[in-house]
Amino acid sequence: MADIMSATGPDEQGFFGKYGGKFLPPQLEAPFAEIIEAYYRIANDAAFIDELRSIRKHFQGRPTPVYHARKLSLANGGAHIYLKREDLNHTGAHKINHCMGEGLLAKYMGKRRVIAETGAGQHGVALATAAAYFGLECEIHMGEVDIAKQAPNVSRMRLLGAKVVPVTHGLKTLKEAVDSAFEAYLADYQNSIYCIGSVVGPHPFPMMVRDFQKVVGIEAREQFREMTGNLPDAVCACVGGGSNAMGIFHGFLQDPTALFGVEPLGRGPKTGDHAATMSYGREGIIHGFKCYLLQNEDGSPAPVYSCASGLDYPGVGPEHCHFKDTGRVQYVTCSDDECRDAFFKLCRLEGIIPAIESSHAVAFALAKAREMKHGAILVNLSGRGDKDLDYVIENWGVGEG
Repeated sequence: MADIMSATGPDEQGFFGKYGGKFLPPQLEAPFAEIIEAYYRIANDAAFIDELRSIRKHFQGRPTPVYHARKLSLANGGAHIYLKREDLNHTGAHKINHCMGEGLLAKYMGKRRVIAETGAGQHGVALATAAAYFGLECEIHMGEVDIAKQAPNVSRMRLLGAKVVPVTHGLKTLKEAVDSAFEAYLADYQNSIYCIGSVVGPHPFPMMVRDFQKVVGIEAREQFREMTGNLPDAVCACVGGGSNAMGIFHGFLQDPTALFGVEPLGRGPKTGDHAATMSYGREGIIHGFKCYLLQNEDGSPAPVYSCASGLDYPGVGPEHCHFKDTGRVQYVTCSDDECRDAFFKLCRLEGIIPAIESSHAVAFALAKAREMKHGAILVNLSGRGDKDLDYVIENWGVGEG
């Protein structure tokens, strides 16, 4: 069905242009072939699609609304800003869209355990929720740095019955959590499925996560036209691995709407403390797929940084890389300072506390709206900021006034 499958690729080997594929140890080739075969079967299975639609409506709370941030727009000047409210999903972010699909796939395949990594914790919470819903065991790998930053989400995962595995090597953040989760899956792939948290990893995960996230863009396009009679002039979303952006972009690929992916510039390019892969990366391989990658001189993944735990990943989804090369999507950056200012503006002017990840996209929209002077920008507000409150108050205070 249109809201599940897509006709835009990848090819049979999992490549979007020259990016993607699956670079796997020999012992994982058969398990991944099993996942590919199972996914293609269920994606055309009316019973599976019907069950997923029912879950989205009655459990997740879809469709999520599009909201006109009128006060923010008027205070900012220029184009009007609209928000696709993925923060109103059950569990508080877009991640539940693909986690319920992956959980349903695990049940279909007869697996008893799901394994995943998480950075900001939203994917971990969403997968723990899916595991509880479907009666599966759940193991979430999370860097110690992110466990400290995202304590509320760690508690939520444990309350939902998940085992949270602290990752103590390297920078102790998202990249290391992916490494650890892959190792756990390698040790027990017969009974488990690795549920990747973004449009990254070996084929079929960039395709599969995108297909489950496409509902965001399909809904948003219909809702925006119903509200305004037009299409937005621009759509923007934050990009780490890139799942929320891919979800909303796919609703507008065939339209004359400009698409912008907003990456974390962190403390700035001169410091090296950033995760702006599209701006400063080059082609490389990480976690079983080819993409733009921030690298050291020897080709190994470089250390990355962002105030947003969900964006500090040195790679990016292969379809995003293809969109960059073809020019269909423009990839831009947002600094920590710009993100902070946008976070507080949305809180104070609209009564919405956004995730720090999503605040990157809001910051770009504010600047772009002033530049455009008129028209409309649609932002994918991918998550809510409950998880970030301790970090915000400790590092940014409570804002002015």
